[in-house]
Amino acid sequence: MSLTKISACSALAIVCITGAAAAQTPAPAAQAPAAPSGPAVASPTYVSIPLEIAVSRSAAETWKRIGKFCDIGEWLQIACTITSGKDGEFGAVRSVAGEVLVGKTELSYTYTQTVRNDRPYNLYHGTLEVRPVTATTSKIVYTIFFDNSMLADDAARDADKARRTATFTRALQNMKTLAEGGTLPPPPARGRGAQP
Repeated sequence: MSLTKISACSALAIVCITGAAAAQTPAPAAQAPAAPSGPAVASPTYVSIPLEIAVSRSAAETWKRIGKFCDIGEWLQIACTITSGKDGEFGAVRSVAGEVLVGKTELSYTYTQTVRNDRPYNLYHGTLEVRPVTATTSKIVYTIFFDNSMLADDAARDADKARRTATFTRALQNMKTLAEGGTLPPPPARGRGAQP
């Protein structure tokens, strides 16, 4: 056998042996995906709080009085400024919990609270809407939607829902008062760190 044929056979044998060895070597085990490190909640429990109140003003008059994005400052009796964008435009951000305007119609808007790194995201959304009832009357509808699964237990969830319901029931009454031309009572004392 010539040297050329031996070299060719040797090279072929090496390729064959290398290939066989690779076929017998188990593939590296797939790494398990990393545990989520963000604010996502594994098992959310969604709750909604729908509230409404009748108003002795037309829908257009009512919305004109209480429907600007930062009017929340007056009817919820808290500080509000637009920190980004323009009041009433998509993407406007108000200082109240960093809320962002994400939807609107002629007589409504929807906002959300943004994700924060220091707490789980509860998907908080609110929709404020005025619906016509007659030519001279309307109703204000305020619906809050969020996840309360991160609270300790059912008692804590019930207490949180009751607190939010009381806060926004008062806000609805204030909106009605303003829309009908009245004057608001003084705001109640707020606890430290209270938020809508």
